[in-house]
Amino acid sequence: MPISNYNDSSSESPSIANRFRGYLPVVVDVETAGFNHQTDALLEIAAVLLRTNEKGQWERDKSYFCHVTPFEGANIEKAALEFTGIDPFHPFRFAVSEEEALKTIFQPIRQALRETRCTRAILVGHNPSFDLNFLKAAVDRTNIKRNPFHPFSTFDTATLAGLAFGQTVLAKAVIAAGLGWDGKQAHSAQYDAEQTADLFCKIVNMWGDKVSFRKQENVF
Repeated sequence: MPISNYNDSSSESPSIANRFRGYLPVVVDVETAGFNHQTDALLEIAAVLLRTNEKGQWERDKSYFCHVTPFEGANIEKAALEFTGIDPFHPFRFAVSEEEALKTIFQPIRQALRETRCTRAILVGHNPSFDLNFLKAAVDRTNIKRNPFHPFSTFDTATLAGLAFGQTVLAKAVIAAGLGWDGKQAHSAQYDAEQTADLFCKIVNMWGDKVSFRKQENVF
C-alpha cells in the first residue's frame, strides 16, 4: 500500500498528522558495543516507518537497516558482543560509516514527514532513551544537520506494554500481544525494531476510537 494514504482527508479515520499532535512515530532500534553512548560503538541501526490502512488501523510499513562501522577510537565491550553475537569486523557485514547509515535512515523519514504533513518524527522504542542517546551521539559525531527526530520526547513501548499487557520485556510483551517471537533473530536491530513496531501498532489499534482526534492548536 503506498504512503499516499497517510493523509487521506476523505477517510473517516484520523490522519497520521492528527493522531499524535503533528508527530510522526518512527520505530528505531540500535545494537551497540556497550551502554555508554559517548564512548561505545554503534554497530547496527534500524528504523521502521508506520502507516494506516483503509480501515484506519496502524501497521508496519517499510524498514531501513544498516550495519555500522565503529567510529574511530570507539570503545568495544567484549560482553556486549557476546550478548548480541555481532562481530564488528566481519568482512561480510558490509558495514557503512555512521554518516552513511544516518543518511540512509533519515532520508525516507524526511520524505514521510513531507507526505504526512507531520512536523517532526518522534522515536518509538523499547526503553527508547537508550536508542535516542546513541542516535544523537552519532548525529553529533558526524555533524549531520536537520535531525528529523524530536530531541528528547519518545514513545516507550515498555511502558505501553506494561499498561496494555502487564509485560515490560519486549519478548514477553510481544507474545502477550499475540504476535510471533523468534529468539534466534532477537538482538538484531532490524528484527527488534520490526517487532517493536508491531507491538506499538497493536496497542494503538486497541485504543482506537477511545481517543478524540479533534484538530487542536499546539499550545507548546
